[in-house]
Amino acid sequence: MATIYIDNVAYNVESGQSLLHVGLSLGLNIPYFCWHPALGSVGACRLCAVKQFRGETDSKGRLVMSCMTPTTEGARFSLTDPEAAAFRQEVIAWLMVNHPHDCPVCDEGGECHLQDMTVMTGHDYRQYRFQKRTYRNQYLGPFVNHEMNRCIQCYRCVRFYRDYAGGDDLQEFAAHDHVYFGRAADGVLQNEFSGNLVEVCPTGVFTDKTFKHHYTRKWDLQMAPSICIHCSLGCNTIPGERYAGLRRIRNRYNSDVNGYFLCDRGRYGYEFVNAPQRIRQPMLRSDNGTAEPAPKETVMQRVASILADSNGVIGIGSPRATLEANFALHTLVGPEHFFTGVGANEHAIVAQMLEILQQGPARSPSLHDIAQADAVLVLGEDVTNSAPLVALALRQAVRQQPMQLAQDLKIPLWQDASVREALQGQSGPLFIATPAHTKLDEVATHTYRADPAAIARLGFAVAHALDDNAPAVADLPAEVGELATEIVRALRAAKHSLVVAGASLGSSAIVQAAANVAWALGDADNKALLCFTVPECNSLGLGLMGEGDLSAAVQAVHKGEADTVIVLENDLYRQADGATVDALLEGARHVIVLDHLPNATTAKAEIVLPAATFAEGDGTLVNNEGRAQRFYQVFVPAGEVQESWRWLGDILAATHSDTANSAATWHSLDDVTGALAQALPRFREITTIAPPAGFRVAGQKIPRQPHRYSGRTAMHANITLHEPKPPDDPDSALAFSMEGFMGEPPPALIHEFWAPGWNSVQAVNKFQSEVGGPLHGGDPGRRLLEPAQEGKTSYFGDVPAAYKPQDGQYLVVPLYHLFGSEPLSLYTPGIAELAPQPYVALHPEEAKRLGVGDGATVELKLNDMVFPLPVKLDGSLPRAVVGVPAGLAGSPAGALLGKQVAIVLASDSHGHKVS
Repeated sequence: MATIYIDNVAYNVESGQSLLHVGLSLGLNIPYFCWHPALGSVGACRLCAVKQFRGETDSKGRLVMSCMTPTTEGARFSLTDPEAAAFRQEVIAWLMVNHPHDCPVCDEGGECHLQDMTVMTGHDYRQYRFQKRTYRNQYLGPFVNHEMNRCIQCYRCVRFYRDYAGGDDLQEFAAHDHVYFGRAADGVLQNEFSGNLVEVCPTGVFTDKTFKHHYTRKWDLQMAPSICIHCSLGCNTIPGERYAGLRRIRNRYNSDVNGYFLCDRGRYGYEFVNAPQRIRQPMLRSDNGTAEPAPKETVMQRVASILADSNGVIGIGSPRATLEANFALHTLVGPEHFFTGVGANEHAIVAQMLEILQQGPARSPSLHDIAQADAVLVLGEDVTNSAPLVALALRQAVRQQPMQLAQDLKIPLWQDASVREALQGQSGPLFIATPAHTKLDEVATHTYRADPAAIARLGFAVAHALDDNAPAVADLPAEVGELATEIVRALRAAKHSLVVAGASLGSSAIVQAAANVAWALGDADNKALLCFTVPECNSLGLGLMGEGDLSAAVQAVHKGEADTVIVLENDLYRQADGATVDALLEGARHVIVLDHLPNATTAKAEIVLPAATFAEGDGTLVNNEGRAQRFYQVFVPAGEVQESWRWLGDILAATHSDTANSAATWHSLDDVTGALAQALPRFREITTIAPPAGFRVAGQKIPRQPHRYSGRTAMHANITLHEPKPPDDPDSALAFSMEGFMGEPPPALIHEFWAPGWNSVQAVNKFQSEVGGPLHGGDPGRRLLEPAQEGKTSYFGDVPAAYKPQDGQYLVVPLYHLFGSEPLSLYTPGIAELAPQPYVALHPEEAKRLGVGDGATVELKLNDMVFPLPVKLDGSLPRAVVGVPAGLAGSPAGALLGKQVAIVLASDSHGHKVS
């Protein structure tokens, strides 16, 4: 710590940190452009100038840039010195010389950091009256809009895109006084995190193109704290609504989870909420087989009569539904009749992960922890596509070990340009073992391309090399043994080692191997971290609640234990093969489905109830780390849409059963979470992750709407001039209004980052205990999983045999795509545009042997099933392995996962072979 003086006021601050970082952490208003808390300092814009004095007697001082000046004991600074203030004003003046001053029509207007800094420095009027420099804007794809004339050359965009996120198709191009930030040619930005340019850019150069399609003023958006539902990481988001439609998603800072950034699927995959296909009324299938909207009362009477006449009811839960919804179904049907709604293999793998994380010594890391790791082994996961923010964190992790060089040279780590110059692109140890290439290969120390069994065997070999008590691997190829030795050497030398694995390949052996490696690394002082990625946003939460998988549900129906099936927010045809799901749904007399979009499962339902999306309801999700987090309703939906737990509570009340007596008290979300915590003690912490619905500050709720909100009269002026009453919200301490407590709410209830003078997202620094640190009061969420305190558990010993391909047979592995593998985001036109069509990936040598070329159509044959697919050549695949994209409509990945198939040329309608 050091004592410094700012305008003659003493402050105790972190020694050696930059003055800008320290000043913002103290709540002082220091203007800046090029600096960003996640990117560090480069001193490019000169806006953060302050006066530094040599001592108390120095009255002249000198101008320094606060982003490049370290804090030292006794240092004296002035922010208000007239010379410093005049310098900052001149900096703004020259930065604005070529700016178009188009605030009234700029998409960034109203939350623009440039506007804030211009006002803060006192530059109120422009004096430049000559022709301005102009540029041609580029097409950058469906997500990001480009308006280069607004650029002030802060370099934030390329520093994030190229240095932080690893993109290589956005650059700066300069010639004398012309500096251009864009691509060498028009085209779609290729980086998975390109949407962050919208928030990183302090002006309106990069703006949200999806928001532009249904633009409204920023201060007219109604917002609430939320959680991304497009993968298992639980990134914190801020959705914005106007006129009962979701308009955009922005990042909500959480230092332990996503920090300052989101992936493009999480930022832009929200359009399914607005989809015209949405189910907004209860649907009842008539005798002629057509499903028609019906009044809620009629449908509920029909549900009650079905349940009263039923010979048994089973409930199929969902890994994308909330804890509360799954618990309501669990309560309705009883624990013995509740099933998780996932296939047997996925169910077993998730259950095994939970056992490992709860009974083993290795801790599951947050994304912040992952970024701090200095040696990483990835087994089987293409995290760029299955868990994107893990990939972004790993890009920061590979810098950790080389950072020691900068420290040895006495370079502060926040001096980003100097650190990168010293490191010269060096990377720390990152070993990736996957069936096909990944985007992270470019920063990997070593990559290993193999089938799932070989990947697991590598993991087991590493664990054995770390600890002789771990099982040995027989018949290990010499080159794999050498790789295992190299991995062991790197992991042992690390201070914070990390193992990453997941369920993507459907291999429990890979999960066991990852656990063995983490356990073999662990000791009393330095236990390795173990990161598991899981398929969906609440896979771990569902795994903590349910016991049976889909095959067990099929057996229950087949044995006559139940003739009625209730399916919760789950397209079962994506979870298991069609024959299994048909046996379940066609074997039941009655099928009731709760969901928000039509799918293959709703098409088989007798009754469909319209379920709320994440933007239309409240609930709790458990991410891959085991962190329970709450999201809140952004707006009241149209029609009869309501949360699934409310529908199930209504059904419970209609049954007049013993359990209905307790469900009759479920008047709010707090009632359900309280009942869940009482019934299943493993969830007891969820009642503490957010303030209850009765929470008030000075007797007031927290408004969802900004204080500049235009108001309900303006919204409904085409209908009536009378002010309609805001909807009531019994589930949270948030109000559907602009009236309420205007100060800083508890972290779990922060729905926007705004402070006086800070209208842009940069206002987040006013909410942090320290810039880049936790929010005041701690970050939202609470971990439900902690490792065992006792010593190491027994190693897994079931080492898989090496895969031996049969003549003419190929092992099918799933290939994941950021755009396409997750179904809800495909309702966003831009994501649908970028999603690939189904294909089969084949090694070029195998394609040559088969006599097919890139784009030729072949047939994958498994028993009596035939799947025609175009060929896509991929030289990274092992020759005995073919890849099929997971999750795409028309892709057979689910039916073929882990199977061996034959490949033949496809035939046309006349029986002729086609290529």
